[in-house]
Amino acid sequence: MKRTHLSLAIGLAVGLSCSASLHAQQAADASKTPTAAQRAEAKQLETVTVSARRRDESLEKVPVAVSAFTGEDMKDLQANTIEGLQGAVPNMNIVQGRGSSSAVNIFIRGIGQPDALQTFDPGVGMYVDDVYYSRIQGALISLFDVERVEVLRGPQGTLYGKNSTGGAVKIVTKNPTDTPEGAVEATLGNYGRREGKFYVSGPLGGAWSGSLAGAVINTDGYVTDPSTGHKYNDEDTKAVRGKLRFHPNDAFDATLSLDYTKQDTGLTLGQPVSPLIQTDLVFGPVVLYQPNPDQKYNFQTRTSFSPDKGQMLKHEGAALNLSWKLNDMWTLKSISAYRKLDSSSYIDIDASQFELGDVLVNFHQKQTSQELQLQYDNGSNLQAVYGLYYLRETVPSHQEAYASDLYAIFGTPVDFLRTIDDDLTTTSYAAFAHMNWEFSPSWTLAAGVRYSSDKKNYDRTTSTFWGPALAVLDETVAFNGNKRWNAWTPTISLQKQVDEQTMVYVSASRGFKSGGFNGRANSTIDTKTAEYDPETVWTYEAGLKWRSVDNHLQANVAAFHSDYNDFQARVSEVIDPTSATPSFSFPVINAAKLRMDGLEFEGAAVFDGGLRLSAQVGYLKARYGRFDDARLDPTNPQYNPHIHDHVPFSPKWTGRLAATQTFELPSGGALTFGGDYSYRTETWLSVDNYNALSQKNYGLVGLFGIYDSADGHWQFRAGVKNLTDKVYKTDGQEFSSVGNIRTAYYGMPRNWYVSARYNF
Repeated sequence: MKRTHLSLAIGLAVGLSCSASLHAQQAADASKTPTAAQRAEAKQLETVTVSARRRDESLEKVPVAVSAFTGEDMKDLQANTIEGLQGAVPNMNIVQGRGSSSAVNIFIRGIGQPDALQTFDPGVGMYVDDVYYSRIQGALISLFDVERVEVLRGPQGTLYGKNSTGGAVKIVTKNPTDTPEGAVEATLGNYGRREGKFYVSGPLGGAWSGSLAGAVINTDGYVTDPSTGHKYNDEDTKAVRGKLRFHPNDAFDATLSLDYTKQDTGLTLGQPVSPLIQTDLVFGPVVLYQPNPDQKYNFQTRTSFSPDKGQMLKHEGAALNLSWKLNDMWTLKSISAYRKLDSSSYIDIDASQFELGDVLVNFHQKQTSQELQLQYDNGSNLQAVYGLYYLRETVPSHQEAYASDLYAIFGTPVDFLRTIDDDLTTTSYAAFAHMNWEFSPSWTLAAGVRYSSDKKNYDRTTSTFWGPALAVLDETVAFNGNKRWNAWTPTISLQKQVDEQTMVYVSASRGFKSGGFNGRANSTIDTKTAEYDPETVWTYEAGLKWRSVDNHLQANVAAFHSDYNDFQARVSEVIDPTSATPSFSFPVINAAKLRMDGLEFEGAAVFDGGLRLSAQVGYLKARYGRFDDARLDPTNPQYNPHIHDHVPFSPKWTGRLAATQTFELPSGGALTFGGDYSYRTETWLSVDNYNALSQKNYGLVGLFGIYDSADGHWQFRAGVKNLTDKVYKTDGQEFSSVGNIRTAYYGMPRNWYVSARYNF
């Protein structure tokens, strides 16, 4: 079946290419993939255009800390999914979400949200072609038709949808072209890696053009259950995106986009890093599993689930982008979108053969959004954007938790099942305005404000079913929450164009993430405190952007301070493990005030002879100014003075150094060799700090080589990631109040690949 899908994908692309065979040379010239000559002759840094402020601008002229990567840049990062940006953006942590094959965990400057539970909103906004993705589930996006990726650091509370307190990741996909072009690519690698990708674009007649892109991605998995030999942490993704564009004149442009992604994988397994405990109501605590802290993880993990229990996801959507140029100064834009996400995932939270924290999460998300923008540009010193935004999201879900090894009587386990049925509806409205005014030569003032109103309706029913010995504890708990939160989020910046090469700026901006209801309120007591308040952040920033006269050198520097208030923290209520009355309490509290100070540097240099260097460095000092937690009270029996010493996913230093060297061949082709080294200091992987859920400083090495044919048609790549086979943690589960569960997830071991691409 997998080979059939791959053959269909490649066959479709080849068939479409044949229909445009008369234009093959035009296509090669028009392709965004650089030819061998272009690689060899690239002696200047390219001008990068971004849409960070909802209009196209040079990156060097935007008073925002933003990193931008073209589709080719992402290939040189050896990035298959959006998590390939890890290390390439200062003070950013972006990894595959814990226990999930499709979720992404993003923190920028110490702000994010790692929990994929549907009642949590992301802290960093994800946008694809200006459409907001409400869930971190399904946001581990495969990159197969990307024009560029922009990462905006710091709160984006004025011009962007919602909940972008930490920043925003913008993916811009390729639009249909006016000349025929396309490509077919096949990749093979270790761990059973097999990929097929295609892209085709061109005119359809008259004012119409279209494009079609697809990918089939498979791996066998790199984690093995030693008791069965079955492989986990695999990938099985099929994705397609089609675009239809109508562009009759310079005044009107319409693009309809349809996309569909299906994933069908096994479990995503980590490793238990703390003793797993069963509570025998007669004998007391019993250790079921004792990890060896001195033993390096060997990518072998047992599971209580059978091999047929995996993770399935379907993610699909439609978007219509319209643009009318009303006159020389005014443009009206509309972005209409509908998205649907169906997910059914088994997660072995304790990552063992025991049934302590095994869950099924099944949800069906739908979202509808509409944005209107009225843009003004007088062609000189004044630009403005006015907008209205609407989003409605529904997320009904059914969950099951299995924990029949958690409690025992005289050594005999007691069956336990919890079922949860809940339904969350979120309705968001916003109005915003932003102005950019060059009030005197070389001085520009920008200011904006957004008013946001988020309403959430939440219904939850949870029932527990114990074995006969404890059936008296069976209960059903239900509650309903209904609340609206409003906020004003302004931004202001002042920039000075010192000369043609140098721009400096200062800015202040506010971010807001609405409140919500605890999706793990499992008892009547929990329901009394299930509601939590919004969190807000103010960030103050100063920056410099510089490019040399000859375009050989470029540097961007930013310094910032953030005041982050009412942090929505999910913690575990530690209980007495010998208690005859079980408790499964995971409160969400507006626990903390945080302060973040940081520095960021991004630089690049090109030299005669085909050498290119780039570097990114981030420094982050994140600390709690206050954390309201009973476990910090010395009179509390569970007193732990170090439980919140460190802010999660906020390493003090992140850095990366990359180099590429291109050699022109006598045949007219080109060889390019590249490599990079990325480094980060100690990172804590949960809100509650435990040494077992931290990762010491480490570095990763990647290498690749490319051959480009002289005519630009053929490209061959080979590469290796994690060259030194480093074993390192990327994320963690912390449910200490259930069997002492603490589970770590790890980055992929050393992996290599070879690929062949044909551009037509």
